Amino acid sequence: MTTLTAAPIAPLLDRLFDEAAAASPMSNPAVAALSRDERERLMRSKTEYLDYYARMKDLPLPVSRETGLLLYMLARNSRARSIVEFGTSFGVSTLYLAAALRDNGGGRVITTEFEPSKIARAHENLTAGGVMDLVDIREGEALQTLRNGLPDTIDLLLLDGAKALYPEILGLVESRLRPGALVVADNADYSPDYLAHVRDPANGYLSVPFAEDVELSMRLA
Repeated sequence: MTTLTAAPIAPLLDRLFDEAAAASPMSNPAVAALSRDERERLMRSKTEYLDYYARMKDLPLPVSRETGLLLYMLARNSRARSIVEFGTSFGVSTLYLAAALRDNGGGRVITTEFEPSKIARAHENLTAGGVMDLVDIREGEALQTLRNGLPDTIDLLLLDGAKALYPEILGLVESRLRPGALVVADNADYSPDYLAHVRDPANGYLSVPFAEDVELSMRLA
């Protein structure tokens, strides 16, 4: 039995995924009013992405169950102690990462979210999961909240916020990624500049698409 597969986290995740499944983005009038092309344009835009995420502020937007399990396994296998997450939302992915840290014997997840209502929900969920002591939630724009106060070495980075910012967020933490550190980018297809960077071996990564919507990269040096 692990922290992930036992109470309180296992039943909590079941409930959160059920709630997310019932809260389809298209049930939100602000989102439904956008065409598919408009949604994709806003997700890729470096100047208008805040409009898109403002429309999604009441929706959980979690990683998939499969991606959550991947995060847990990667963090456990790498014996991660220091994790950075871009995009807290309601804290689903953070629960997976913090569960791995608990089973690794401790550590810290630094996660960042600009929507105050989501931070409140994430804090509630992480407290209910019994892992709030392992998590540092930073409120505000990630380009500011992750600029300072990071550990000297980072074992795992999760990118699951505004896709247009993936290259900039990676740039903030790249020098702290230890050799062998893992970078997981959800929905990375919406950030072609990011994919070009991590898929070029000259930039110090090995990178591969994983499943349908994840890019998994390893820092070489």
